[in-house]
Amino acid sequence: PGIMLASAARTYLNQYGVAVGHNVGVYTAHDSAYEAAFDLKRAGVKIAAIVDCRPNPDQKLLNEARALGIEVLAGHSVYDTAGRLRVTSMTVGRNGGSGKRKIAVDALIVSAGWTPSVHLFSQSRGKLKYDAANQRFLPDVHVQDGVSIGACNGTDDLSALLSEAAAAGGGEVAVSGSNANTWTGGMIGAAEGAGADHSVKAFIDFQHDVCAKDIRLAVREGMHSIEHIKRFTTNGMASDQGKMSNMHGLAIASEALGRDLPKVGLTTFRAPYTPVTFGTLVGHSRGKLFDPARKTPMHALEEAEGAAFEDVGNWKRAWYYPRAGEDMHEAVNRECKTVRESVGVFDASTLGKIEVVGPDAAKFLNLLYTNAWDTLKPGRCRYGIMTREDGFVYDDGVVGRMAEDRFHVTTTTGGAPRVLHHMEDYLQTEFPHLNVWLTSATEQWAVIAVQGPKAREVIAPLVEGIDLSPEAFPHMAVAEGKICGVPTRLFRVSFTGELGFEVNVPADFGPAVWQAIAERAKAVGGCLYGTETMHVLRAEKGYIIVGQDTDGTVTPDDAGLGWAVSKKKTDFVGIRGLQRPDLTRSGRKQLVGLLPKNAHEVPEEGGQIVVDPNAPKPMTMLGHVTSSYWSENLGRAIAFGLVADGRARMGETLYIPLADRTIAVEVTDMVFFDKEGGRING
Repeated sequence: PGIMLASAARTYLNQYGVAVGHNVGVYTAHDSAYEAAFDLKRAGVKIAAIVDCRPNPDQKLLNEARALGIEVLAGHSVYDTAGRLRVTSMTVGRNGGSGKRKIAVDALIVSAGWTPSVHLFSQSRGKLKYDAANQRFLPDVHVQDGVSIGACNGTDDLSALLSEAAAAGGGEVAVSGSNANTWTGGMIGAAEGAGADHSVKAFIDFQHDVCAKDIRLAVREGMHSIEHIKRFTTNGMASDQGKMSNMHGLAIASEALGRDLPKVGLTTFRAPYTPVTFGTLVGHSRGKLFDPARKTPMHALEEAEGAAFEDVGNWKRAWYYPRAGEDMHEAVNRECKTVRESVGVFDASTLGKIEVVGPDAAKFLNLLYTNAWDTLKPGRCRYGIMTREDGFVYDDGVVGRMAEDRFHVTTTTGGAPRVLHHMEDYLQTEFPHLNVWLTSATEQWAVIAVQGPKAREVIAPLVEGIDLSPEAFPHMAVAEGKICGVPTRLFRVSFTGELGFEVNVPADFGPAVWQAIAERAKAVGGCLYGTETMHVLRAEKGYIIVGQDTDGTVTPDDAGLGWAVSKKKTDFVGIRGLQRPDLTRSGRKQLVGLLPKNAHEVPEEGGQIVVDPNAPKPMTMLGHVTSSYWSENLGRAIAFGLVADGRARMGETLYIPLADRTIAVEVTDMVFFDKEGGRING
C-alpha cells in the first residue's frame, strides 16, 4: 500500500485536495510523472527523489526539478521497496550498476508512460498494428465504418489531431482518448536487470495482484498463447480490462517466450474504456425519478378534468373523477350509475399490446394459450388464457385477428413486459421453427373505451368505413377504419357487460380523439370514469382480474374459466401441468361470488373465510376474499373469494372474521348483474 500510478496521485491532489503522502518517491520512464511531482511539491509535499530509468530525460524537466529542489536520479531504477502496512522506503540503484541506496518514502508513485485507448476500436473487431518505436498498439484495419483520431490513434499534437478530424468527414464515428498504462521495456527490464531475482514481487495487474513471476510461471507451465496466459494468471481480467497491465504482461511473456512482442499477439481490449461509477448506474433514482412514472397520451386532459390518479405498476391511471363536494365513494357511485344508464368513457391505453405477425402466428398462439386460435376468423376477437408450464394462470386478455398472419394481442396492464418476455423465450428456445415476429405496441396505441347503452350513439358520427350495426359489427368483432379522420382499430368488446367499444388510435392522436368522444358522451348525459369504477362494473358482471383474483396457484378451472381450455388441442404451454393429480383433485380453492347477509357490509379484501367463526383456534381457513366493492347499481355489497370446494358450497353461509366484527356471507355464482347477459349485445 502506498504505491500507485502517478496519474492517480495527481488526480487525488488536484481533483480532491488529497495528498497521497508527506514524503513521496517518484519512479518513471515518462515525462508525465514529473508533472505529478511538480504539482505535489508546489502543494507542500516533499519529493524524496525522482528516479528516471531513462539516461537522458528532457533538460527542461531537469531544470524545473532543480529549481524546485527535487533530486533527479537519471539512468536509475527502483529495485525494491520495504514496509509493512505501507511503503516506508525504496531501494534505488544505477541501471546495470552494483551500488544501491535506500531512500525513505511514505508513498511511491510510478509512470511507465501511456498506451492508446483502443478498446472501442478493438471491440468493433478492428485489427491492431504494433508501433515498435513507441512500443504500443495502434488501430489498423477497420471492420466497421469508423475512424480513430487523437491519442487513441497515436496522435500527440493538436495540429495533427485537427487534420485527422477534418479527414474523417461527416457521417463517420470519431473516437479519441488515451489511458495510463504502458510501456514495459524500460521500467520492468531496468528494475529487474540482468540476473535479477525474479522471485521478487513486481506487480503487473494492480487489481488482481498478478506479478511478473506469475506470467513467467504460466509460460513454464506451457501457456504459450497470450489468451491462455491471461486466463491462467487473470492478468487484465479486472474491471480496468487490462488498461494498466496488458502491455506489461505482453512484454514479459514476449521475453519469456523469446519472441518479438507483436508475434506473441494480444487479447481483445474491451469496453468500458473509462470506469463506470456505481453513482452513474443508480444515481438517476432520486426523488421523482426513484420510480419513473409512465403516463398515457390523455394524462394531461384527465388531469384537467380533475382526475385523482393511482399507481398501477409504473403507470399513472385516472382513479376517479370527483365533482365539487364529492368524495371518492360518491364519485364512483355516480360513475357506475352513469355507465349503466347512459355511457362512460375510460382510458384503457395502459393495456399491454403485442403485435404477433407471421405465417405461423396462429400456430404460435395455439401453443401459448389454452384455447384455439387457428379457428378464429379475421375480423373477430377471442378471450384467451395463458398458463405457465405448471398449469397456473399467467395472464389473460382479448386477442383480435386483424388478418390471416396478424394478431393484436392485449395483456393485463402490469403483465405486458413479462408476457412479451414469456413469448420471446418460447419462440427462441422451444418453437424456433415457427416464422413469427413479436413487437411490443403498448405505447403505439392510445385506447379509449366507450361503454354503456349509448356507446354506439356516441361514436357512430365519428367513425368512417365501419358499419357499426349489431348485425355487421357484433360483440367480439374488430375492424380497421377511421375515427375523427385518423386510423383506428375498433374493437367491439366490453369489460363492463354493457354495449362497449375500445377505440385504438395512434398514440399521438389519442388526446384529440379522446376530446371528441368525451364531448359527445357528455352531451348525451355520459361521463368519464376511472379505474375504481371499472373494477366495480367488472365485478358486477363476474369478470376476473389476473393478479387480483388469482395468486399464482389458480388454474383456469379454479377461476371458473375451464371453458377456455381446449379439449381438442394436444399441446400448449401448461397442458401437462394441468394434468397433475394435485390440480385435478377435489377440495381445491375455487373462485366464487360472496353476498354479505348484511347488504351494507363490504368485506375487506384479503379477509380469511371460515366455516365457524367460533371454532377453537387455530381454525381452518377455507380461503380468502379477493375482490370486494359497494355496488350502487345493486344497492348492496358484493365480493369474490377463493374458497375450498367453492362451487359445491353454493347457497352455504360462511364467515369472514375481522378485528372488530364478523361478516356472514352467502356463497353464490359470480354474476351479480344482468345474469342473462343481454345488455352486452345492445
